[in-house]
Amino acid sequence: MKFNKVLFSVVLIPVFLTCIYTKEDKTTTSSNTLNTTTSAEGEKYTLSEAFKNLSFELPVELVSPEDGTDRIFVIEQKGVIRVFPNKADAKNAAKFLDIEQKVESGGEKGLLGLAFHPNYKSNGFIYVNYTRGKPLESVISRFKVSASNPNMADPQSEQVLLTYLQPYSNHNGGKVAFGNDGFLYIAVGDGGSGGDPGNRAQNKKELLGKILRIDVNNASGGLNYSIPADNPFKNNKEGFREEIYAFGVRNPWRFSFDRQTGTLWAGDVGQNKIEEIDIIENGGNYGWRIMEADECFKSDTCNKAGLISPITSYKQGSSTGNSVTGGYVCRDKSLPELNGKYIYGDFVSGNIWALTYSEKKAVTNELIAKISGGLSSFGEDSKHNLFVLSYGTGKVYKFASAL
Repeated sequence: MKFNKVLFSVVLIPVFLTCIYTKEDKTTTSSNTLNTTTSAEGEKYTLSEAFKNLSFELPVELVSPEDGTDRIFVIEQKGVIRVFPNKADAKNAAKFLDIEQKVESGGEKGLLGLAFHPNYKSNGFIYVNYTRGKPLESVISRFKVSASNPNMADPQSEQVLLTYLQPYSNHNGGKVAFGNDGFLYIAVGDGGSGGDPGNRAQNKKELLGKILRIDVNNASGGLNYSIPADNPFKNNKEGFREEIYAFGVRNPWRFSFDRQTGTLWAGDVGQNKIEEIDIIENGGNYGWRIMEADECFKSDTCNKAGLISPITSYKQGSSTGNSVTGGYVCRDKSLPELNGKYIYGDFVSGNIWALTYSEKKAVTNELIAKISGGLSSFGEDSKHNLFVLSYGTGKVYKFASAL
């Protein structure tokens, strides 16, 4: 995400803009950038409040465990997770976990990610990603649900799995999710500032600017986790971090797995020129800071050998946006026309697009809806129904056909 300040109708709230962006619309020559529709006429869906009685304070994620209870969990950036029944008339969202006193929040810092263990129904484990200071660092922790109350986690049950220092306050990534392989994946930004001044995303001896993958079911080597056997740098002799699954990312803001195929999709926020969507592969190098998307960064020429280009990208501008928010491959049965398309958007413009693709190549990209207040995240319930979060309004929305 990126941060700046945008004046909404009633309150001045921060918007995710870490750098000054160009304001004119541009047409890119990138081979992976399609004709992206941006006009209002292209919007095929409307957004309606999914839970009219509920509002949240700066929501940044919505997730749901597959435990048969049909509940929704929403993260508030300050350090609170709320839970409520997946019913349109839900009237109360109780505090499931409150770690506000632990969390360094504000800007791009805060409680940023939540994942339920695949065996959550039996073990009650949740995993979170949050920032704390001082010194500022990101924390990957496990908590356990209360033995007496399924709608409350035990705040004293924290087990810290992994920490890594953050040299600047921005570019913290934040997403955590379990893949189809049962391993925990973690999105890590490049450490912040602008232009990756420490070239950390390309430095495989550091965790910053990476997608990590760890095995939380087995402890090893004095750690509270182990390294999956096919992680690309397991048992390397060069001192590379074995937790690395992929590298060369700037600030991955929201990734997800297509549960039907296992494909890992990520939105990676650009510097001041291009926003990108990537399909993340084991050992892949996504180019930052050699490239921004698939264009050389701060240079007319660069060595692109071995670098993976995005499946699609768009130039920053007033009609497109300035900060991508990764989404989901749609498996929502109430949206059959979107089935199998990758739904993503832009935090600043509020544009929501549907990407049609074939064999990891983009085919078409069309604007389907628009949201106000800052598109902080998409989310799915346990039935794979698709939701959208507005950071500024604090509301959760769902799609409905405008036709």
